[in-house]
Amino acid sequence: MPTARCYYEVLGVERTATGEQIKQAYRRLALKHHPDHNPGDAEAEKRFKECAEAFEVLSDAERRERYDRFGHAGLRQTPGHDFGSMHVEDIFSMFGEIFGGGMPGGGGRRGGRRGPARGFDLETSVEVTLEEVLSGCSREVKFSRLDVCTTCTGSGAKPGHERSKCSDCGGQGQVAQVGFGGMFRMVTTCPRCRGQGSIVTERCTSCRGKGRTSVSRTLEVRIPAGIREGQVIRVSGEGEPPPPEASPSGEGVRGDLHVAVEVAKHDRFEREEDDLIVVERIAFAQAALGATLHVKGLDGADEVLEIPAGSQHGDVHRLEGKGLPALRGGRRGDLVVLLQLVVPKKLTAAQRELLSQYARTEELEVHEKDAKGVWNRIKETFGA
Repeated sequence: MPTARCYYEVLGVERTATGEQIKQAYRRLALKHHPDHNPGDAEAEKRFKECAEAFEVLSDAERRERYDRFGHAGLRQTPGHDFGSMHVEDIFSMFGEIFGGGMPGGGGRRGGRRGPARGFDLETSVEVTLEEVLSGCSREVKFSRLDVCTTCTGSGAKPGHERSKCSDCGGQGQVAQVGFGGMFRMVTTCPRCRGQGSIVTERCTSCRGKGRTSVSRTLEVRIPAGIREGQVIRVSGEGEPPPPEASPSGEGVRGDLHVAVEVAKHDRFEREEDDLIVVERIAFAQAALGATLHVKGLDGADEVLEIPAGSQHGDVHRLEGKGLPALRGGRRGDLVVLLQLVVPKKLTAAQRELLSQYARTEELEVHEKDAKGVWNRIKETFGA
């Protein structure tokens, strides 16, 4: 899920920072927090991915402009990668031109990883109403993703032209670097061809030599009843294909699409896990004498609630099984009714007279109790 922190704060730059300043800040922080430099440090890996997420947004002029205007909410219609579920080496692969070949894991997959290449996960969000949480619903989700270019089938080369062997690595996809006076030798991914061993000399005009083009997708996603704010629905295989450096043709395992669910605020009900809370207004006479209330539930049905005589402002009553269904099992929570005593601001002459009569009886009862209390204290004092 996207970080809640300000992206400029994550990278430690001002809002007026140039693209180059943002790139430099990301490079510095990514190298600092790279897991290879912080083995076993989960917090460092979290910071690394957080920086990658911030850089992806701020390095894109369109997404940065939307973020500056609307904050995180402005990015809902332009979903990015789900960095939280990505491998660190895949993130380096995405931004390999920033790091060159001087960092472990940069520009490709680690030799220790096995199995078919896997594409990147994507994330987006949808908003549902509380009524839709009650019954479940479907949502049309629109998002963009990178797909294999249909013109060059992922090679990046113009149709009729072949890729050429990379002169930097001799077609091996890796280069050796010697450091500290020849004390050690480190083999890293070739920064020029990004581990592919070949480069494009005549670029495909559709993808500009990248082997991938941006396409728009529209899916219908089923939102189950009982879903909660912030929960994520995973749509398998709707993410991106493996990157060109891992699989030019896109063969391998596609990433997934993660759809985060946001629940809109309701003008009458509050949600507490699977319970629904509603405030029901009652008059003084209803509270004093007791009454039968007809409480409208979330589904529009009238629920009958008997409140006893002498009910007080703030009393709570439960209508069992009238709340929201649990995501697992479907067992419904309760409808929690909170009583709110309403004192009328205007009275008719008849109402005022009736209340005045009641007030006089109420005063008499109070005076009688006070008088008895005083007489008892006198008797105790003088031993009468």
